[in-house]
Order: sequence, then C-alpha cells, then structure tokens
Amino acid sequence: MTRPVLAAVDASVRSRAAAHWAAQEAGRRGAPLRLLHARPFLGRKANDLVKIEDLEASAQSMLGDVVQELAAAYPGVAVSAELVPDAAIDGLAEAAEQGQLLVIGTRGLGGFRGLLVGSVSLGVAGRSATPVVLVREGRPELPSHEPEVTVGFDALEPADSVLEFAFEEAQLRGARVRVVHGWELPPTYGYAGWIPVESEREELGALAVGMVAEAVAPWRAKYPRTLVLEDVRTGGGAAALVEASAQSDLVVVGRRHRTLGLGTRLGSVAHAVIHHAQSPVAVVPHD
Repeated sequence: MTRPVLAAVDASVRSRAAAHWAAQEAGRRGAPLRLLHARPFLGRKANDLVKIEDLEASAQSMLGDVVQELAAAYPGVAVSAELVPDAAIDGLAEAAEQGQLLVIGTRGLGGFRGLLVGSVSLGVAGRSATPVVLVREGRPELPSHEPEVTVGFDALEPADSVLEFAFEEAQLRGARVRVVHGWELPPTYGYAGWIPVESEREELGALAVGMVAEAVAPWRAKYPRTLVLEDVRTGGGAAALVEASAQSDLVVVGRRHRTLGLGTRLGSVAHAVIHHAQSPVAVVPHD
C-alpha cells in the first residue's frame, strides 16, 4: 500500500494553504492524503469544566469541512482525516512516521523577525524522522518561470538522502535542480590575520567547485533528464538558499538525526532558511 502524504490542519488560513499544497503533492506522487489534527484533550474523560465530546465534535466537523474542500478541488486524490490525541509537536512528529512526508503551514513575514515560524512548525521539523515541508502562508504566485527545486549541499559532509529527496521532487515536477554550496575561507586565515591573495581565493573556489561536481555526478547519471545547476559561491549557504528561494518552487535542506538534548535540533542553516525563505521548505533528516 502506498504511504500517504500527511498534512497538519487546524482552523487557520495557513493550514488550509498547507493542505492544498499537500493535496497537489499527493497527486504528483499518486498517493492518498491524510489530514492530521492534534489536540491533547482528545481521548480524555469529560469533567464539569470541559465537555470533551463537544470539543471532539468540533474538531471532527472542522476536519470534515477540509476533507470536502480538498476532495472537490482534487478529485483524483483520496482524502481522509485523523484526530491525534496528543500535544501538537509530540503527536505530529510521531504520526509523521506513517507517511511519506508531513506538510505544515507557517506564518507569513511579520513584524517580529524572530517569530516568522511558529514553535510547533519548528518543533516538528526538528524532531520528525520523516521529511517535513513547511509552507509559507500568503506567498504570491510566481511569474512564468522554469520549475526549480533548490537544495542546500555541504561538500564536506554530503547527505545522499537530502539530494535524493530533491532530485525525486524535481522529477515529479519536471523541474531542474539547483545545488547550492556556500564555502568560506578556512578559520586559520581569520585566526592568523591573513588576507588571502586572489590566486588563493581562486584555488579554494576551484576546489569547492570540483568537490560539488564530483559529489553530484552520480545524481546526474541517475536522473539524466533532470537539468542540474551547480551554484557554488563564497559565504554561508543560508543566504544563498534564501536568495534562491524567491524563484524556487521548493527549497530542500538537511537536518541531522540527533539523540541528545532538547529543543528544535535544527542546524543554523536549516533554521535560517525556514525563517526567511519565500518558498516552501523541505527539511530532510539524515545520518
């Protein structure tokens, strides 16, 4: 049985946008779509203060409305819904294991630069063992352009699962792949106060280009019909990915599996891209 594409929904506009994105993705993948609504009160016993059955009925009604809306808009996609009786981050991260990927809506750009993405979106993206796609609310339609999937790439620590996700997405969309690698001068230059001459910069840049080309070559061979652009530049990769997101249909970043500590467990590049990218962002866990 084909595993479903999952989408977290609630009563917000941003979750509806994410659900529509997920339905389109399910159609591309030939997969069913399952809507998830997580609430910690579900499954508890009623008391004098809270009528759990009323809250559950309200949640079921909301899910039913979204199911009907999506079923009408995407008749080729089988849509179902499920209530998750747990707190949002824990419940969604666990439920994500049932699907191919989980789609979550995020807020659009606001006045507080540190609050562009909600804690639930960050928490699930940082903990899920399944790829999570964060869909920005209110992104304007892109002008006519060649479809593109952008993927962040670290030539020193390449992650096959991240590249594979990006190439698979590009193939599903008939899109090209932009492989972005941002390199920086070795720390020893800064420690010693050295300023590299132009020839040294060119040599280091050529080395980075060569490393990316070598790592991407097997993927070019595996996906011969997919156009690949190798985008190697100085500076951090986050800024390059955010810039590329303006013309991308999807930006793909990696996140290492972590077993220690608490928090979102997102690396600095993934964190920056999630907050500031204009396109949907896929966070792919890898070893």
